[in-house]
Amino acid sequence: MPLPLAEDAERWRSVFAERTVLAVAHNVTSATRLLDLLTLFEGDRRVETVFTCTGSSALDNGTLELLQARGALVLAWSEAKQRKFDLAIATSRGGDLYNLHAPLIGTPHGAGYNKLLGGSREAFGLTEEWLMHDGRVVPSAIVLSHEEQRARLAVSCPDAVPLSLVAGDPCFDELAASAPFRPDYRHALGVRRGQKLVVVSSTWGRDSVLDAADPGRDALRRALAELPADEYRVLAAVHPNAYYGHGAWQLHTWLAPLLACGLMLPRPDTQTWKAALVAADALCGDGGSVTQYGVSLGLPTVLGSFATDKAAPGSPMALLARAVPRLSAHRPLLPQLDDAARRQAADPELPHLRSLVTSRPGQAAALLRALFYQRLGLPEPATPAAARAVPVPAAPGEPAAGPPGARRSPVVAPMYVTVGTDGDAVTVRRYHAALQRPSQEGHLAGAQLVADIDDPDTQWPRSADVLLVPARPRGGPVPAERAAAGAEAVARYPGCALIATEERDDGCVALLPGSGTRVRATWSGPRPWWVSPAIAASVVHERLLSGPRPPYGPGAGRPPLRVRVTIGADAEPALLVVTAL
Repeated sequence: MPLPLAEDAERWRSVFAERTVLAVAHNVTSATRLLDLLTLFEGDRRVETVFTCTGSSALDNGTLELLQARGALVLAWSEAKQRKFDLAIATSRGGDLYNLHAPLIGTPHGAGYNKLLGGSREAFGLTEEWLMHDGRVVPSAIVLSHEEQRARLAVSCPDAVPLSLVAGDPCFDELAASAPFRPDYRHALGVRRGQKLVVVSSTWGRDSVLDAADPGRDALRRALAELPADEYRVLAAVHPNAYYGHGAWQLHTWLAPLLACGLMLPRPDTQTWKAALVAADALCGDGGSVTQYGVSLGLPTVLGSFATDKAAPGSPMALLARAVPRLSAHRPLLPQLDDAARRQAADPELPHLRSLVTSRPGQAAALLRALFYQRLGLPEPATPAAARAVPVPAAPGEPAAGPPGARRSPVVAPMYVTVGTDGDAVTVRRYHAALQRPSQEGHLAGAQLVADIDDPDTQWPRSADVLLVPARPRGGPVPAERAAAGAEAVARYPGCALIATEERDDGCVALLPGSGTRVRATWSGPRPWWVSPAIAASVVHERLLSGPRPPYGPGAGRPPLRVRVTIGADAEPALLVVTAL
């Protein structure tokens, strides 16, 4: 039994609190919002909190573990219903809350009340089914985030209207307060200069982004396959019900090919998804709260999936579904994101939609704390209550980059590479080869395939236009001269157009087997973060085989070729100097 409730607790206590609060969790989703709300009691030794889990959710896997990992004292639900508390706070309507012996405050666990559940035509959390028992309203206070919810409550449960309080949205206030720290979040998530971050969010259940079975609508795969790998980073914000409902191991196993190509998959019980929304340049979402928060922050948004029949009529989510475009399976993803950015910036309907997440912007912390302390019969602390910034994720891309224990492959991933030319300037864009689908390769017109000579999947080196040879044999001695490596590669893969031996300065020595031409490609001057032997090899391939061909051949005395290289319009360029050997 938790210490505050033990029969002989007075003997063992170190802090003698005046009031005890029962925090009621339904599942991980509700628990994370509950933990956010309880920060309003920080620093106040007059208030002690005990947690409990209703056990009423089919998706409550991980809830107890989450609370225990936070060091919370957790009371069994059967015990919680037998004891008296000064206040109970619940972030869901599930469970027999009517059996609690405490004034109950009910709050939403997402962006308001938007979802239909159990055949109802009104939003979950606003109906008599979820608010009343034996003819009485169960909560003593019902927290709403916007005035429009009170109008819907008046239709679906009129008896609850006098008990409702419009207190705004604490999560949105937190996101808004975090805006000045956008560069910090981008750095922590590993978003480099010149890169863009796309968040793909998925709620749970059928018709979520994770459920999309049509390859053309598979937003997660398409984001990793169609967006240039050096120019974009992709983060998946997955609903806790999906993450813990299937289990973290299973989800990581299903998404392993995407994780291997750089997908970031943070645990949803952390606040990384919030940092990612503030850091993001675009969002691909569905009918979940993350989508509504992203739209409210002004992110260019497309819907990778949406279940229209699950959005409550007249709710902000139903309005969002009409205002935000659906992801088309018949157009490349990047132009759709660009169109969303251009059109939504000038869309006259979106400001109203964005305003529906809260009608008390910036006030949620103050209004909620006032409510809590009024029900506890205590004066509020002297320090004003205000929204705080989202914590910065602990380390760049970790642990978001993959499952626990995952190892980064020592082999350079196979890439399809396009090289766009403009005089002596080129733009290199690389795409993960393993994720491409034949029907989705419009973005690969004219692409060369670049692969590692030691890739265990031999389809890639056998088909490659450009073969990369490591600067030293993997697992072998370091030779004095690496020319032998090129000769060996020619023998093993006679169909390859160019063989590039990596050099320590991120350049390469390239061999054209058909002509015997050998050149050295070296980066000159400042080197941006993105330069690599692979990109140097792709530029050499384009210049010597696909583009204008300079008079290179065996022997010295040829003039050097200088190429201005970049990976995108926002990236810092670099100068590549190609010299005949």
